[in-house]
Amino acid sequence: MAKIITVTSGKGGVGKTTTTAAIGAALARTGDKVVVVDFDVGLRNLDLIMGAERRVVYDFVNVIQGDARLPQALIKDKRLDSLFLLPASQTRDKDALTEEGVDRVIGMLSQHFDWVICDSPAGIERGATLAMRHAEIAIVVTNPEVSSVRDSDRIVGILDAKTLKAERGETVDKRLLLTRYDHVRAARGDMLKTEDVLEILSLPLLGIIPESNDVLKASNMGVPVSIHDPNSVPARAYQDAALRLKGENIAMELPRQRGLFSKLLRRAA
Repeated sequence: MAKIITVTSGKGGVGKTTTTAAIGAALARTGDKVVVVDFDVGLRNLDLIMGAERRVVYDFVNVIQGDARLPQALIKDKRLDSLFLLPASQTRDKDALTEEGVDRVIGMLSQHFDWVICDSPAGIERGATLAMRHAEIAIVVTNPEVSSVRDSDRIVGILDAKTLKAERGETVDKRLLLTRYDHVRAARGDMLKTEDVLEILSLPLLGIIPESNDVLKASNMGVPVSIHDPNSVPARAYQDAALRLKGENIAMELPRQRGLFSKLLRRAA
């Protein structure tokens, strides 16, 4: 059975979709079978990041409504044989996602993949709560800004109240992924430092992704950043985060510009 991950945040534009693609590709590189699922009905950006926008014929909503079988909607990645995408609909609204339909599709995916990674819309509306519903692990993505961190704290509350695990009296394994981090600006006080974010959210740190043009470049080319240039700083940061999800003890480091790493963080991932 698959491990089910939800990539979520309270604020838009923090890098959820980029993270979903990058973590999914990094896990697939280890040989695991991975599917990334786009819950952002009406917008549908995950297929763009994956470079699969012209290959979408059927989507998540088609499968839920019985217009297509799941294998017809799944898109195999062009670069990694063990990575698949289930795209969202661009022509429906979020009400097209039903609790029963999501339960059925996630159940089917869980039988055939090692990892099911759900790319959640921002906020706490229906698409987001359905994306969180089956989460065993939640990656809470946040930027080092007060508004982003505050909204992420709200998401932690939702994860503790509105998931299947919460209904059973259990707790979702929540991990913090800090994105668009710039150590120079943090040192100047222009953004929150890592320790400030950790103190506010009190979540285990999964990884720190630096502010980098490599991320934008990879997204514009339709390639997950973790495989676009595997030696780039953000790619290595995402790869380490994926290995931590697999239980490996990877030292946490603070990524610096120009590809250098320094200042080991003592906090356990």
